[in-house]
Amino acid sequence: MNSATVRPAASPGPDGRSARWDRHRTERRRELIRAARHAVHRLGPDASMEDIAAAAGTSKPVFYRYFGDKAGLQQAMGEVVVGRMQARLQEAAASATTPQEGLTAMVSVYLQMAESSPHVYAFVTRDAPFDPSVPQPLHGEPAPPAAAPETGSSAVLHDFFANVTAMIEAPLRGHLSASADSAAELAAASYWPRAAIGMVRAAGERWLAAPDDGSKPSRELMTTMLTQWLLRGVAPGRTEPTAASGPPAAAGHSAH
Repeated sequence: MNSATVRPAASPGPDGRSARWDRHRTERRRELIRAARHAVHRLGPDASMEDIAAAAGTSKPVFYRYFGDKAGLQQAMGEVVVGRMQARLQEAAASATTPQEGLTAMVSVYLQMAESSPHVYAFVTRDAPFDPSVPQPLHGEPAPPAAAPETGSSAVLHDFFANVTAMIEAPLRGHLSASADSAAELAAASYWPRAAIGMVRAAGERWLAAPDDGSKPSRELMTTMLTQWLLRGVAPGRTEPTAASGPPAAAGHSAH
């Protein structure tokens, strides 16, 4: 009796419908993020999910299905906006031939992209403060003690500013090290990039919020001034009082 050869059944290949559905969801999510950005650009950072959905020509449940809640949408938009800003900053840093040129280009890009849509910038950075006092490991330093994990836009912004800090630190390390006369001064110089990020962001956001009443500095002037403050100080030609003499009596400023 002849017996037919029994061949093992072929294992099923990838589900084509599932792959198509995944592609559809990815594209639909991208479209919703784009529509939400346009809506926030027009309506402002306080736009509700209902307003955003209406402007996108869909319903609020659709946004909840794709992003969970408003914080999820904020994070998704932040990843797109911050990703583009970081790419532009990397291009600016890579094209520079001197540390000052690179810093000027990076400050200019940051202000330009934030100014292009202040509402979107405010939406994705809201409730996500960057604390420059939180140490980031540099050049082989041990990682700081683990803290509670950041989530949402806080995590997106923290990663962004940490990456920008590294971009600034790398080309300027030699510049800062050259002026250091001791190991202590060299260590202090390594804190400069962190402080620079905090100052540029604080000044930039205050500038964005200032009314355009004719006295508001232009973006070009802000870029020049911020770069000068970072590299040479606010009043480089002024002689400051020594530690022994104490601060001026009429200073009247408090630390924040």
